Amino acid sequence: MKKKILAVDDEADILALLRYNLTNAGFEFIGAVDGPEAIEKAKAAAPDLILLDVMLPDMDGHVVLRRLKADPDTRRIPVLMLTAKGEEIDRVLGFEFGADDYIVKPFSPRELVLRIRAVLRKGADAAQALISVGPLSIDTERFSASVDGKDIGLTAAEFRILVALANSRGRALGRSVLLSRMGGEAESGSRTIDTHVRRLRMKLGRYGGLIETVRGYGYRFREED
Repeated sequence: MKKKILAVDDEADILALLRYNLTNAGFEFIGAVDGPEAIEKAKAAAPDLILLDVMLPDMDGHVVLRRLKADPDTRRIPVLMLTAKGEEIDRVLGFEFGADDYIVKPFSPRELVLRIRAVLRKGADAAQALISVGPLSIDTERFSASVDGKDIGLTAAEFRILVALANSRGRALGRSVLLSRMGGEAESGSRTIDTHVRRLRMKLGRYGGLIETVRGYGYRFREED
């Protein structure tokens, strides 16, 4: 499936140039000429990457970037700033607001395509560190888990158990296996797992039922409906 690129620029000739080069490079092109249209299309089309100009009419590109990163529906879309403003302060602002890369006009179309592919590869690597199951999101790099966007404050042991179960969803894991994933020793007792799972279910709240008990063996993370 082709990767979708949303390009945001108020200059028609720049958009035409981007459309030509990105289409030839095998991407699906989506264009927008101002901030509001960019935000609307980002939410509707869920592009794989956004090329965002800073000098836009009505709504500055940095404002657009901040709104995209503040919205749960668009915050994970990588953004490459494409602009004539090459001063250090502009680059710093872009990165502080969440930009993934920055390229200054005039640009080489070949370099731009290479930079886009590099950002997409980086995003693919980061996605492997994220586990999402329904309302549950687990970030293995940040060692955090959230339900409906709210951090649930897991201990290290609870987190390791949750990751083990979520990565094996639909498959039962024995208490001894979970104990080893948790970093515990066999002599510490398999019932330790039961205590951690009970607390884990409480923190998951109404989604605690995602963790099912396999009688006489261990636990299983329910397959997503």
